[in-house]
Amino acid sequence: MNARACRPYLPPEWAAQDGVLLTWPHTHGDWADHLGEAERVFTQLALEISRRERVLIACYDTAHRDHVRGWLADGGVDLNRIDLRIAPSNDSWARDHGPITVLCSGEPQLLDFRFNGWGGKYPSELDNLITPTLFRDGAFGDTPLESVNLVLEGGGIEVDGSGTLLATRPCLMSARRNPDITQTQMDGLLSEHLGITRFLWLEQGWLAGDDTDGHIDTLARFCDRDTIAYVRCDDSGDEHYEPLSAMEAELRQFTGATGAPYHLVPLPLPGAKFDAQGQRLPATYANFLIINDAVLVPTYDDPMDAVALERLRTCFPDRELVTIDALPLIRQYGSLHCVTMQLPAGALAH
Repeated sequence: MNARACRPYLPPEWAAQDGVLLTWPHTHGDWADHLGEAERVFTQLALEISRRERVLIACYDTAHRDHVRGWLADGGVDLNRIDLRIAPSNDSWARDHGPITVLCSGEPQLLDFRFNGWGGKYPSELDNLITPTLFRDGAFGDTPLESVNLVLEGGGIEVDGSGTLLATRPCLMSARRNPDITQTQMDGLLSEHLGITRFLWLEQGWLAGDDTDGHIDTLARFCDRDTIAYVRCDDSGDEHYEPLSAMEAELRQFTGATGAPYHLVPLPLPGAKFDAQGQRLPATYANFLIINDAVLVPTYDDPMDAVALERLRTCFPDRELVTIDALPLIRQYGSLHCVTMQLPAGALAH
């Protein structure tokens, strides 16, 4: 795509979707010790998504594709709603290595930003090739693909459909991602490629165990043009209290596209979850996924699950809320939104 051929428009997550991309976990990466648990989560995700739209699944190789098909069949998933493709991966975080889809004159255009393992923290060579591999294999039909020489992860950006970007500056401006880009240049590139006209930059916000430098999709999410659901910590003795309180104060200063303050909906923190080494894991209810007619909400076998659902129900009165047990996912420091990438209407092969 020639980014100057039109003014690109990045649709919000609640816009109509063709499907969702999953990159299925396998034995070749960090999931090996918890693979069965992770695959059960992915199977439930595929089941719930496929009831409402299609699911594109990247598989490591042909043997892995057969293995995934077995999981789906055993899980009662309608395989007619599934597209299994071969695209080897390092890991399963489709939110960050999948395509970001904009509209150009109403037609979908896939953008393939660079992925470098969240600033070189993890191997990423295969993940960086997943989108072009799927493209060459015909997964996106006639939808064009443009490669963009900028490190950008889908989990690092939130948009409201009115030209507004919500992001954390420590993530997008990390020197390990784009060391030679100034803030002014970053704003210009996001405007050029995503059609951003308003920038809401958070300086604060942090979750223990997070290794993304503050992905916005773990902290604060647009639910509609005027509503932001965000993580709040009410326990002054918790390590999150100060950074999340500071983030809340920033959010209260922001105004929407109409000039009015946002309607802010606080989401609770679940009780602390730890791995076998005693490291706190980044459990967050902000990592929900909006799909056609539903919202998939991560839960953590925690009393706060019910509180989070009640509050999110006020944000999405016209969508069904479906819970997904995300405890296995946070063992690898991500959650439900992190392992998915929505593909807007028209983006998939028909």
